[in-house]
Amino acid sequence: MRCGIKQTEKLEQRLAHRAEEMRQRAKTMPPAVEKETRLKLARQAETGAHMSERLRSPGIQPPT
Repeated sequence: MRCGIKQTEKLEQRLAHRAEEMRQRAKTMPPAVEKETRLKLARQAETGAHMSERLRSPGIQPPT
């Protein structure tokens, strides 16, 4: 069941923005667990964007 929220950006764009937001927040933090968590979230968002992009492509290509 979906809620009534209509997304105005593609998933890839939302994930890219999320990754950038996490990287910016991590820049202002001292080295610690929370900073590493933010960087991990940024990497996960970027990976998700790439995966979604590949899955939407007309012909799924092998990884390069």
